[in-house]
Amino acid sequence: MVYITEWDKFVEQTIELFRADPDSTRYVMKYRHCDGKLVLKVTDNRQCLKYKTDQAQEAKKMEKLNNMFFALMARGPDVDLSEVTGKEQMDAQPSKKGRGRKQ
Repeated sequence: MVYITEWDKFVEQTIELFRADPDSTRYVMKYRHCDGKLVLKVTDNRQCLKYKTDQAQEAKKMEKLNNMFFALMARGPDVDLSEVTGKEQMDAQPSKKGRGRKQ
């Protein structure tokens, strides 16, 4: 079990690991409040990839990784992840203008 220090490498290797064997790949998130550390672990019982952080700014990155794994698990390992990641998803949401109280 080796900790990967670069986020982009971790995401790339975890997606490759899932696509190689989607039936036995697991994704675990563990947060220790007393230390303020979050550990992400992806394993397929042969290879284990881990990423550790104590930075609160990386919460959005982890949310994006969760969305990628949800898409891979729901749609299959051959899904195009470009439609899940990035601004495309946020731009598609309608604005909430005009829902407030009129003055």
